[in-house]
Amino acid sequence: MPPQLQHLLKPLNKPMAKEQNYNNHIRYYPPHHFVFYPVMLALMGWCAFNAWHNEHDKALWITIGAGFGCLTWLAWMLRQHYALVLQNRTVVLELRYRYLAITGNRFEPIEQQLTDGQLYALRFAPDEEFAALAQRAVTENLSGDAIKKSIKNWKADHRRV
Repeated sequence: MPPQLQHLLKPLNKPMAKEQNYNNHIRYYPPHHFVFYPVMLALMGWCAFNAWHNEHDKALWITIGAGFGCLTWLAWMLRQHYALVLQNRTVVLELRYRYLAITGNRFEPIEQQLTDGQLYALRFAPDEEFAALAQRAVTENLSGDAIKKSIKNWKADHRRV
């Protein structure tokens, strides 16, 4: 194919993912983190302002502000809960599969000795480091953060919530 047409082979709407590592692995959902929460915070601030400056309707503004606060808290809790429960379950299944494929042994005996934080940190370990790092996490009781910092060749997880 002529070099002038090679760009047509690249996906049109999929940007190249930047390399993921310990320093940039946190992920934000812009509509939620940068629109919904700031709007809710502004509405609660507006209610507080009106409650402070409007003595006659003070209870009403406090009630409306508390309603916005409860709505914000509920949205945060549900978003976190549903997404993380499913993600955590998937991560554990992936770890079991990878360990079996790499070592030929089941992961459950090791899994039972690790905390959830340790298990979830292991997902960033590439296959070459995974089995040894899992064993090291058990023997040295490494924290999730210590496991992440021990990874030499970070295995990116761009699909997580």
